[in-house]
Amino acid sequence: MPISRLPMLGRRFLMLGGAAAFSATGLRPVPAVARAADSAVSGGSTIRLIARPGRAALAGPPHSEPETTVWGYDGRVPGPEIRVRQGERLRVVLENRLPEETTIHWHGLRVPNAMDGVPHLTQPPIAPGESFAYEFDATDAGTYWYHPHVRSFEQVERGLYGPLVIEERELPRTIDRDVTWVLDDWRLLEDAQIAGGFGNAMEAGMTGRVGNTVTVNGRVTDGGFAVRSGERLRLRLVNAANARIFGLVFEGHEPVVVALDGQPVTPHAPEDGRVVVGPGMRVDLVLDMTGRPGARARVLDTYYAKLEYRLLEIAYGAEPLRDRPPTAPIPTLPANPVPEPNLARAERHAVVLGGGMMNHLEGALVDGRWLDAREMMRRGLIWTVNGTAAAPGVHVHEPLAVLRRGASYLLEIRNETAWPHPMHLHGHSFRVIARNGVPTRHREWQDTVLIPRRESVEIAFVADNPGDWMFHCHVLEHQAAGMMGLVRVA
Repeated sequence: MPISRLPMLGRRFLMLGGAAAFSATGLRPVPAVARAADSAVSGGSTIRLIARPGRAALAGPPHSEPETTVWGYDGRVPGPEIRVRQGERLRVVLENRLPEETTIHWHGLRVPNAMDGVPHLTQPPIAPGESFAYEFDATDAGTYWYHPHVRSFEQVERGLYGPLVIEERELPRTIDRDVTWVLDDWRLLEDAQIAGGFGNAMEAGMTGRVGNTVTVNGRVTDGGFAVRSGERLRLRLVNAANARIFGLVFEGHEPVVVALDGQPVTPHAPEDGRVVVGPGMRVDLVLDMTGRPGARARVLDTYYAKLEYRLLEIAYGAEPLRDRPPTAPIPTLPANPVPEPNLARAERHAVVLGGGMMNHLEGALVDGRWLDAREMMRRGLIWTVNGTAAAPGVHVHEPLAVLRRGASYLLEIRNETAWPHPMHLHGHSFRVIARNGVPTRHREWQDTVLIPRRESVEIAFVADNPGDWMFHCHVLEHQAAGMMGLVRVA
């Protein structure tokens, strides 16, 4: 099949003005919702996942052939959506049928350290043919996801990820439908196969690996997302891409942000009407379907200047649900039991992100030894955290900081590079209290904070979860090329 038939970015898929014919069933839901009960207490179910190669029709009909060879949980992209109720116990057994080691990291969840899925640091990697059981309490309601922490820049890029939803103990009463969109991009060749070159040094030193084909729930959405007039939706956005930042505009609609990275936030309109989702991040929206029966509306991705494209179209069915969406105000979701940092007593630390293309870098400490920039490049390293670069594939090293359990900390993170970085802290949620020295309006809780080039953020949290926790950029090529460290909560 020639590449021109695939809806790839830069070709037909990039054209904002083109109105393609579509069916209202073009966007498929996340496959095979898996539910778990309290397995430890009430003898409930165990969820079993198999990491293995599979085939996926990423382009979708009418371009379903040839299928793309992927790696997926149960061989599918995305993997099964796991849904549990807040307070339940989750037990997942992963069997590895890949040709290399793997793990599962539960992104955003405040799990015990032994369940965090970081190879050699919190668990031995799962060898081909072996299995590992993850078990923990679903403490915080919200939208999360799961993915490997072994060679993430390749394994995630091949499709190993899935959404995880922890439902509130009492579900919001004014929501008609709860929907998940897992966003990703792929670099496909003319035969629809995934291009090689994972961890390319040039890309690793700039934006990371950005693909030419964008999918929602594992498929290019030439069709539409079916809705009914008068509906009120809860839309959960998960960015599973290696490096792409999404900036979504819902034409003719007014999305309201109700949670960030799983944690509730005061309901508010997104800045400039655009919902920005960096790699690893999640955003929960409430979206009222105010259009007429039979109407269509575009969802655009406008994050990158002059590279805007239509992600999908909202397709209104002929029969409305009701005359208008609910008039009841959108309530604030119940808070999760995250400890509040004491800012007056918080210990301050400075974190400086350095390196990358278009930036002068003399060298850095690697495994306790000073390496000049040339030797770093030879080893595939180009990024630093506080003057230190993590050796490729190594997760065990000296901590950037040792934190006292139960104490409050404030980190000022300065991005002194020419590229944005979504910085992710394992095992904790933090308040984003300032950007460029200006207090944030919503003091939002997050676990992955997007820091634009040459800007800074201040985050605050209580170091209440003991163990060694990764702190890294979630542009996965940046992580692999040095922008990774750990903090120890002792």
